[in-house]
Amino acid sequence: MNKNKRFLTAKEAAAQLEVSTATLYAYVSRGLIRSEEGEGKSRAKRYYAKDVDMLLAKKELRRNPTKVVESALHWGSPVLESAITLIDNGRYYYRGHDAVELAQQRPFHEVAALIWTDNFNTDLATTTPPTIIQPPLDNLTMMERFQAILPLAAAQDFAAYDLSVTAVAQTGWRILNLLTQTVISQQASAISDQSSIPNLLQQAWVPDNPVAAEVLNAALILCADHELNISSFTARCVASAGSTPYAVVLAGLAALQGPKHGGYTERVEALFHEAGTANRASNVVTSRLRRGESIPGFNHPLYPDGDPRGAALLAMTTAVAPQSPTIQLAHALTDAVQQAIDQKPTIDFGLVTLAQTLKLPPQSAISLFALGRTIGWIGHAIEQYQLDSLIRPRARYIGIAPLA
Repeated sequence: MNKNKRFLTAKEAAAQLEVSTATLYAYVSRGLIRSEEGEGKSRAKRYYAKDVDMLLAKKELRRNPTKVVESALHWGSPVLESAITLIDNGRYYYRGHDAVELAQQRPFHEVAALIWTDNFNTDLATTTPPTIIQPPLDNLTMMERFQAILPLAAAQDFAAYDLSVTAVAQTGWRILNLLTQTVISQQASAISDQSSIPNLLQQAWVPDNPVAAEVLNAALILCADHELNISSFTARCVASAGSTPYAVVLAGLAALQGPKHGGYTERVEALFHEAGTANRASNVVTSRLRRGESIPGFNHPLYPDGDPRGAALLAMTTAVAPQSPTIQLAHALTDAVQQAIDQKPTIDFGLVTLAQTLKLPPQSAISLFALGRTIGWIGHAIEQYQLDSLIRPRARYIGIAPLA
């Protein structure tokens, strides 16, 4: 695999494919491999390493289907088709639109509509969640509150059983509104204007800083979807069984809260707490590396050149509060990690930087992650409902052979 290379020479590409250069040129003419004019004096053609990898994967699938399926489930080849998110060449897109640009230019509710219905239709954003009697939630984490309140709402929302595209999108708005109510106040009244979710968060969390709404809006959009990550794949499996959108979101939350997914933000928060100030950042990074520990919040496997979500959030938060001690700490940490191991910040680092710079309540980073990613879970559910097929892979048995 050419994870850290974007282009290959003709000789390198042909060698990896185990073909002649003439065959390589034939692949190019058939559109199987893209090429472009190189740099320097020779201007020799160079070939996209990703296309070579994909062609190799197809060849391996024909030779050994079992091996490819095993590797595909761990940062490997695509296993399902989706028209929602494309990750390519260090950038990512929602239905063909650059996600970072959407985060900077579009309101949250329009991006939700785009992911769900393939247009910026806002007419669906007028639905309200059912009124329910909430149980005591004071001693629960925010993720646990979400998981406690959703089944109660689902039991009273019979419209959720309608799995047509428009109906699921409307149910998605009701779920988002309900989760937002849970975040800002257990006694919050019904929300009628979906477009105000970032503003509602700002008013509840940082009422004296109206500019924060723009950054919160961007954070929600940047978290909305990211292809078949573990929570989206889990949510999609549940949707394939015909379960309602409430069950889909519950499944996504169950995966998101794990320490290797959205719960990873707690490890980043611990890094910030350990460093404390910018002048201690380098020592903390060095000490962790000396102990053989990883630095949480850096080095996303899908982005060798840096996670665009983390970079965008860090830049936008810096613009809002350039003199903040937390911003100085965040940049000191990124500089120290960059110099030591040449790794760049991820979305988790950006979310924690945002939350701590704006002095948001505890668990705000993962709450933003969950609210934003709910958009993606509903989007994948809509796709899966339309396919009307069950996701049911086979297991390769490696246990004791039958005794009889």
